[in-house]
Amino acid sequence: MDEDPQERRLDGNAAAGPLAELFTVDLAAAVATCAGCGSAAPLAAHLLYADAPALVVRCPSCSGVVLRFGSADGRLRLDLTGARLITVDLTDA
Repeated sequence: MDEDPQERRLDGNAAAGPLAELFTVDLAAAVATCAGCGSAAPLAAHLLYADAPALVVRCPSCSGVVLRFGSADGRLRLDLTGARLITVDLTDA
């Protein structure tokens, strides 16, 4: 008998615990894969533009925007549209 997908579904609050683990590590060593060109490199090797209203991190290979991070009106905003994948090695943590 097939399992009903609705029986497995949780609301987004259930993701808070596992995601909190991601944001407690040093992301400079995390490897970001560019959604544009597919190049993968540690975030520390990416190009940072900090003079805009938000931090803009660009791919070192194609200069495509990988992520944007900023704050306004008491809210943090993280845009990962340009990142295909972010990989964090927990064995070094």
